[in-house]
Amino acid sequence: MIFFLLLGVPVALGHLYLWRRLVVDTTRPGTLGRRIGAVAVVAAFLVLMAALVVTRQLPPEAGKFFAWPGFVWLALLFYLVIGLGIAEIPRRVLLRRATATTAAPVAAGAGPDPVEPVEVVPDPSRRLFIARSVAIGTGIAAGGVVGYGMTQALGDPKLLSVPVTLDKLQPSLSGFRIAVVSDIHLGPLLGRSHTERIVRMINEQEADLVAIVGDLVDGTVDELGEAAAPLRDLVSRHGSFFVTGNHEYFSGHEPWLAELERLGVNPLRNEGLTVAGGIELVGVNDVTGKAYEDGPDYDRAFAGRDRNNPVVLLAHQPVQVSDASSHGADLQLSGHTHGGQMVPFNLVVPVQQPGVAGLSKVDDTWLYVSRGAGFWGPPVRVGAPPDISMIELRSAG
Repeated sequence: MIFFLLLGVPVALGHLYLWRRLVVDTTRPGTLGRRIGAVAVVAAFLVLMAALVVTRQLPPEAGKFFAWPGFVWLALLFYLVIGLGIAEIPRRVLLRRATATTAAPVAAGAGPDPVEPVEVVPDPSRRLFIARSVAIGTGIAAGGVVGYGMTQALGDPKLLSVPVTLDKLQPSLSGFRIAVVSDIHLGPLLGRSHTERIVRMINEQEADLVAIVGDLVDGTVDELGEAAAPLRDLVSRHGSFFVTGNHEYFSGHEPWLAELERLGVNPLRNEGLTVAGGIELVGVNDVTGKAYEDGPDYDRAFAGRDRNNPVVLLAHQPVQVSDASSHGADLQLSGHTHGGQMVPFNLVVPVQQPGVAGLSKVDDTWLYVSRGAGFWGPPVRVGAPPDISMIELRSAG
């Protein structure tokens, strides 16, 4: 019920708005075109709901047949509604200008009584021309944005180099490089080839350490184990590490943690270790784990760490930085936000999270938020290209 209230109702209202602007306003009553348009809108709504609901019940190979058309349409719906909403003002201005007012005719011999203006209703063809022009222009714009966004989402992640100065870092460790990747989101739209590409790109960087900070999968080990298998080929000097994201808990976190350990990717479950002889690496569970009796435990994770060394925390959600700072973390590496994934969601993320993407400082803790290497829902990224980030630790001395 909550799912349909949060997603179903807005989606239905969006389709109703499209029906009004793209079908009713652009066709004449009773025509075949209006009937076809109405059927198309209903069909699009059903396809989208199938992508949101049915794909969750099917294995990825079967689910992709619903996911591709449904989620691409979701992105188109989103930008069509935005585009038509923006176009409401110029559309109304054009319609108003098309409505003229003239003086009413005066009969011969009539007295000098004031003449009431008479509104002349615009020609229906004029209204159709304006409505169709707005619909076509908006459709072209929305299609262009979504097409561009798909090239970004499905292309290679950008490699970002991010220097971070840590006061406690030993000069001998200056230049230590951590490859950070998050939100890979293996599932019906992203599979083994996506993992292989990420592994290849990370290995080419010859990192000292690899950190996967959550949301690796959208499905069970049985469904996606083969897609995740290339992670066994990750190469770095000090190993690969993983912390849970919210989607791991939706996908069966215990089997996935066991599978990752089998692949040589070390889960950090509210625990830490010393790497390279002078960096305290700590990992905490995602906050979603609280509902599964597997939430973050900072006291346990930070216990026994040498506070003379810099502490690097892996935590899926940026919002965890407040706890990280209170426990003395020098740097937190996170994901979760996708950088907003599709503009203007980047303007909404700060309502919940202290960082959208990139490097910032919260109290005494550096916070780095990756935009992620995959996507959730629509295979579209607008204004938030995927990334793999190379964090280069630098000594202040």
